[in-house]
Amino acid sequence: MRIFDRRLVRLRRERAANTVERVHPVLDAAAERLLDRLDDTTRRFSRALDLGGRGVVAPRLRGRGIGFVVSMDLSGRMAALSGRPAVAGDEEWLPFGRESFDLVVANLSLHWVNDLPGALVQIRRCLRPDGLFLASLPGLGTLAPLRDALATAEAELRGGVSPRVSPFPDLQDMAGLLQRAGFALPVADAEELPLAYRTPTALLGDLRDAGEANAVLARDGRVPPRALLPMALSRLQSAGPDGIRPVLRLLTATGWAPHESQSTPARPGSAGVRLADALGVEERSAGEKAGR
Repeated sequence: MRIFDRRLVRLRRERAANTVERVHPVLDAAAERLLDRLDDTTRRFSRALDLGGRGVVAPRLRGRGIGFVVSMDLSGRMAALSGRPAVAGDEEWLPFGRESFDLVVANLSLHWVNDLPGALVQIRRCLRPDGLFLASLPGLGTLAPLRDALATAEAELRGGVSPRVSPFPDLQDMAGLLQRAGFALPVADAEELPLAYRTPTALLGDLRDAGEANAVLARDGRVPPRALLPMALSRLQSAGPDGIRPVLRLLTATGWAPHESQSTPARPGSAGVRLADALGVEERSAGEKAGR
């Protein structure tokens, strides 16, 4: 299923290579929260892949002592912002061999991928056994006020709605996708990164500067009504008299390439102690009512 126009995503990334520095504070905050997960493991990494880090992730990885860091982006110009070696490539067709890296980091980049399960499988294959995958994605609920304002305004002007904000994944899907791709010990969680803008125009400017403008294939190709944007932005502005405060809902995914040293669930029925004995309670059948 094709949801996004990948060619358009690449072109917007190419253009945003000149402006992405303006949104580095947001990208930095997300990267810092993601890479803090490295402090939770004693594993040391030597070969890392930075997917779509936009000049923010690779320097942080090198600062942590990782000697070999490759940066890849759909846009060659965007990848070059992270320093060499840099590769222009597609997350849906990773140009790396098996077990090329022991760490892969994707900070706010995989939400433009059409085949996310397939991309995750390729990422797992290019990890060495016991290698780590870290990813953050904007989750469901991100930019919800902007989506609602645009939809309401367009419905009034045209009597219908066109997708103008990208769809985002749900937290409930992430751990399942990691497990489906063959990752061991998959974990997915969510947190909110609060943002604040004085005007809705400033928010739209940041989305453009980051290369995050609408690239949904089902978008309406017609020129939008002249009144659409002013009407939508006025609704957005009226919702917050002190400026607008959209929330970036960060979904964080963690998974390991399988290795024999990793802990695995015990075989059902192999326990040596009854749970009731361990808890010091009386065991009852499922159909028996519990006493007071």
